[in-house]
Amino acid sequence: MITSPLLAYVAVSVFCVFKVSSQDTFIAAVYEHAVILPNATLIPVSREEALALMNRNLDLLEAAITSAANQGAHIIVTPEVGIFGWNFTRETIYPYLEDIPDPGVNWIPCNNPKRFGYTPVQERLSCLAKDNSIYVVANIGDKKPCNASDSQCPPDGRYQYNTDVVFDSQGKLVARYHKHNLFMGENQFNVPKKPEVVTFDTIFGRFGIFTCFDILFYDPAITLVKDFHVDTIVFPTAWMNVLPHLSAIQFHSAWAVGMGVNFLAANIHHPSKRMTGSGIYAPDSPKTFHYDMKTKEGKLLLSQLDSYTHRPVVNWTSYASSIKAFSTGNQEFIGTAFFDDFTFLELTRVAGNYTVCQKKLCCHLSYKMSEKRTDEVYALGAFDGLHIVEGTYYLQICTLLKCKTANLNTCGDAVETASTRFEMFSLSGTFGTQYVFPEVLLSESQLAPGEFQVSSDGRLFNVKPPSGPLLTVTLFGRMYEKDQILQDSSDPRAQTLGVMFLVIIQIMCSLSW
Repeated sequence: MITSPLLAYVAVSVFCVFKVSSQDTFIAAVYEHAVILPNATLIPVSREEALALMNRNLDLLEAAITSAANQGAHIIVTPEVGIFGWNFTRETIYPYLEDIPDPGVNWIPCNNPKRFGYTPVQERLSCLAKDNSIYVVANIGDKKPCNASDSQCPPDGRYQYNTDVVFDSQGKLVARYHKHNLFMGENQFNVPKKPEVVTFDTIFGRFGIFTCFDILFYDPAITLVKDFHVDTIVFPTAWMNVLPHLSAIQFHSAWAVGMGVNFLAANIHHPSKRMTGSGIYAPDSPKTFHYDMKTKEGKLLLSQLDSYTHRPVVNWTSYASSIKAFSTGNQEFIGTAFFDDFTFLELTRVAGNYTVCQKKLCCHLSYKMSEKRTDEVYALGAFDGLHIVEGTYYLQICTLLKCKTANLNTCGDAVETASTRFEMFSLSGTFGTQYVFPEVLLSESQLAPGEFQVSSDGRLFNVKPPSGPLLTVTLFGRMYEKDQILQDSSDPRAQTLGVMFLVIIQIMCSLSW
């Protein structure tokens, strides 16, 4: 489907050859870290000052790693930028970077710290893994020198990469991944020349790794599951929650279900930037999750998972294509959700069957509320188009959502609380893609473990009455092959929305990664 070339790195643990030693379950840990940030400056600090800040964060990570190991965890994932934070330019990030070698060099930094120059952060991470007999996943910065013989070499003579590293339980560097899909503002880092597909094998399954914004694109995320058959994804992230469809716990748990893999997501904890939401997600249901906008402390999560997984076979259009559109006589209207224009229908009754269509996508909903409140409005929405703000990617979305107020103009706005309970729902759509991620989000941004499932004919439905009022029930589809369509910068809508989003990012987030 995607023709971009891949640079595949496969870091294989020595344990993988001993199949007799494999285990069917393992204990995973993720740590949502309240990162200590550097002072914003346009002048680079000394290497000593940079290391002092990173060691303060490593002290907190060490406590989490030690605690996880003492509770029997086999692997722990820590967040993106969890060691050095943000507020950087290309020049000011440099003192925080280390040269990270290819894992093929067979290196345990804890045993031989000077082999590749001065690498104190890698040494400390390696020793934490070795001393606690646990796999450690962390995010740091890599630097690679280049010269004029490389036509793409930056003017300052080096590449700088947002980088994930994995150390095994002996402290050996077994994986290194350079983030490919950089988010807006990550100007201090370079995009690798080719997408890297990074895996590492353990006695408790095959793992793949990617970072934050990568999850919305085909490479490397889909490739890891489809072509490299990983069982578990480790996912350092610094995710800013965006409702109604892209809250961290909401989308990451949906990705685990849609792709049929375990998903270990470790987020930064920084509520003022809307950063919270970590979890350990199995293919059938979330195992544990954390969402906390009220406190300032980090959080360690642990759960047992099956070591080996398989992707379910779902025909996402089968049911929706087999039934006739439901006729309600309600007036359709347009509403905006995260800058995308949805076609909506208001749910005017306590129970019913509704269909709404946009372009080639028709969404069918059957539902029953416990009661129809006069102060809350719900709508069924469809979007089939190219999202063009903070990234370009083609979406097909069917969604049942609560509007912010009783005014239909607010349908699609971010909503965090609800009072209406649903006794049943069943949502389906005529999707043109096999990559659909099912979301159910309850009031106060809570998940609903074990309360819904997906049928082989593409229906998302509840198996018991949801434990709380509904915010959204969504089928979030991605048509990766259409990502290049309509990317003409002369498109006035793209220009206007792009400028609007840049202003919002600067005002609300103030992030200069």
